[in-house]
Amino acid sequence: MVDVEELLTRLYSAQGRQDPFPVYADLHAQGPIAALPPEPERRRVAAVAVGYDLVGAVLRDPEWSKAPPPGWTEQEILRTLQTSMMFINPPDHGRMRHVFAGTFTPRRLGALEPVVNRVADELLDRMADAGAGGLDFVAEFAYPLPARVMAEFIGIPETELDWYRERVDVIDAFLDVAGKTPQRLAAANAAGAELRAFYGELLARRRRTPGEDLISGLVEAVDAGGVELTEDELVSNLIVLFNASFVTTVYMLSNGLPVLLAHPEVAAALATDPVLTAGAVDEILRLQAPVHLLARAAPRDTVLGGVPIPQGQNVLLLIAAANRDPAHFPDPDRFDPWRSGPPSLAFGLGLHYCLGAAVSRLEGRLALPRLLSRFPRLRIMEQPVYSGSLFLRGIDKLSVSPGEGSTRE
Repeated sequence: MVDVEELLTRLYSAQGRQDPFPVYADLHAQGPIAALPPEPERRRVAAVAVGYDLVGAVLRDPEWSKAPPPGWTEQEILRTLQTSMMFINPPDHGRMRHVFAGTFTPRRLGALEPVVNRVADELLDRMADAGAGGLDFVAEFAYPLPARVMAEFIGIPETELDWYRERVDVIDAFLDVAGKTPQRLAAANAAGAELRAFYGELLARRRRTPGEDLISGLVEAVDAGGVELTEDELVSNLIVLFNASFVTTVYMLSNGLPVLLAHPEVAAALATDPVLTAGAVDEILRLQAPVHLLARAAPRDTVLGGVPIPQGQNVLLLIAAANRDPAHFPDPDRFDPWRSGPPSLAFGLGLHYCLGAAVSRLEGRLALPRLLSRFPRLRIMEQPVYSGSLFLRGIDKLSVSPGEGSTRE
């Protein structure tokens, strides 16, 4: 049996980051959970879990919490993360989530449909203008679509998106398991401070001139005393919410395009089959989950799947591996948009289930059929370039050709 530490070393290597799935298969061969030795003493991870049932059970259990890193109060980016609902534990988590959950209503989602369609069509026109030559699908479509949609929903000026993305990329680099270097921490602290100042100015602007966006509504509720949320918490949550709401969709689109182009019969049928489209989006999220791992700390000395976990020690939850658990997903590496079985864990589960999941799925269901219908001869020209991160894994550059005869409609 292969040593688990050796498997993690392979997973964190450059090759493992580009293609982690063989390592996940080897971890499944070890069982649903594997213990790590307690050395070195500074290690805070006691085990690695890949089994779907076990990972799901931990995510659903509110007692398994997110342990803040040591010294988090002294770092700008860590203070921002730890005072947002994505990272904070109950009871504060419920207080914050209640404020934001009311914004992702069916009515608001319905209102987003024409926005998604309009933005997608504008981007497709730009792709058509490029003709049959090559272009970067991520830069021209997968990134600007969810960024512009969420910016309009939340209330971020579109002209600020390029500036904003630079800061998001710096923070995402720090969030990766290998990103905790002094240099990346310093860069993330600077980015976090700039974003906090940006939102402070935006909140002041909305107080002077409110609109119909999320920020205007939240400012009104906070100022009226109608919600239990401080202004610092509001800013922290806006920073994290916007990042989480569009980066996962960028990777859903960029990771999904090669999958669909490898199955031309599915790609061709999406425009006329909404049931197939929904299944294809869900299967892309299962096969190529944007978020690959999470961690949860044991509430007490416990035994998980036969493995002792000391109180306060973390279990590394490889949700992308759980999505390929052969016990629940027969032939787990095969793309099957008609697949039955349990839902993927791409957006988490339980208390911290991603609030933007419905928006991401909506964008996939609307945008991918429009893309493949508009460009039926779309093809990939070069090998995809992945992010190199395991926390947020996705294609950052994808050179494509719209195909001969692709023109503006």
